[in-house]
Parts: sequence; C-alpha cells; structure tokens
Amino acid sequence: MSLATFHDLLDAARRQPEPQRLLFVFARVDLPEHATDDQRQRFEQREGGTISPCLCVDKAPAEIASFDALAAESTTTGQNWDIVFVGSLAGRAGIAPSTDEAAQPLRFMVNAINNGRVSDFAAFDRNGEVLQFG
Repeated sequence: MSLATFHDLLDAARRQPEPQRLLFVFARVDLPEHATDDQRQRFEQREGGTISPCLCVDKAPAEIASFDALAAESTTTGQNWDIVFVGSLAGRAGIAPSTDEAAQPLRFMVNAINNGRVSDFAAFDRNGEVLQFG
C-alpha cells in the first residue's frame, strides 16, 4: 500500500478487518562518530546519518487526531526526534491488542531500525511528510 499522508495511514488502520494498535518509534538522525567528509556532506544535505531510536509509544488509531497532535504530544517527553517509524499490530476476534501485547513488537521494531531495516515501516519526518528509503 502506498501512503501519501499520515492521514492515509490512519484511514488504512481504521479500515482493517481487525482492530489495530499502531506502534511508533521516534528516532534522531545524527552525524556518525568520526564521520568522513563525504558523510558530513551527505548529513548536511539531509541524505545521511545514523538513526537512533529514542522514544516508543503504541496507540489505537482512535487515540490519534492527527500527525500534528501526535507530534505535539511527543514534545512533552523532552526527546528530540527527526523521524517517526510506524508499524501496526492486528487484533483478533474483534479485540484490539493491548499495550502489554505491543511491548515486544515495539522492541522488535527498535531492533530492526538499529539493524538498518527501516524500509519495513512507514516513516514520516517532523513535518508529517512521508519518507522513502532506498
């Protein structure tokens, strides 16, 4: 499925046959330690850097009014972030997954992101723009 906006993601989650729990991993993009000149240049052009997860949360789609509301809520944590990765967890028999059931999948997401498997997830920048990873 191709997403053009964060709203598309929310709509898709709400249309699934089973209730969903959305999984969010917020991450910073930093310049690598001991960066080369090429890495510095790519970082300055916003085309490179290291991705470091810094904040995780899970929510039912109904708990999210908009990307702006999610971003505003994230500021209360004091964590700065550049990208938010989104996954989902489907419920069963009409019952949405709980926060407890989301804990392990969130850890798997963090591990995947740390291992560079960022294209497994929907991703948005600070302004809510869809990001594509090649």
